[in-house]
Amino acid sequence: MDLIYILDLTGTFVFAISGIRMAARNDMDIFGASVIGFVTAIGGGTVRDLLLDNHPITWMSDMSYPIVILAALPFTYLAGKKLDNFTNTLFIFDTIGIALFTMTGMEKALSFGFNPFIAGTMGMISAVVGGVIRDILCREIPLIFRKEIYATACLTGAVVFYLGIYSGLPENLNYLLTTAVIIIIRTVAIRKNLSLPKMKA
Repeated sequence: MDLIYILDLTGTFVFAISGIRMAARNDMDIFGASVIGFVTAIGGGTVRDLLLDNHPITWMSDMSYPIVILAALPFTYLAGKKLDNFTNTLFIFDTIGIALFTMTGMEKALSFGFNPFIAGTMGMISAVVGGVIRDILCREIPLIFRKEIYATACLTGAVVFYLGIYSGLPENLNYLLTTAVIIIIRTVAIRKNLSLPKMKA
């Protein structure tokens, strides 16, 4: 297994944990939590594959993804609220996850012959749609629509990633650079409490 694949599975694991923890805070049972964890982890990739008409869907053709998601359930159940003490750690892994999903989504769209704009959009969808579905199922306004610079960081990363491809930057260096850009944008936005302007009522 290459590094990107391992990190992709790690991002899937962490996304599943974030979904399960939110389900727990909403007093869902184990089945409900497993459903929320699953859609959080694979929702974006599934929507992307459907839009690209890519079959079979990635997680259906590689059982490593369902196994990783299922492993997150007992791990989160046993760890419980202790996970909340590692907010910064989970934030970093979550941010790495959205960076990886942005890049893998872009690469898949580009391989299908789509233009950079559509490819960037597919990258963003891969990264954020799972969280949107999670928030909706938990009866919350999706975070990316109301507060944090989240999807915007993915789109910026997508631009950096494509410029790296266009300029012939070595693949691993491009991955690292794009991930660093998304992490920096997310970190600065959180620490400075930055957000996009709100629409006036």
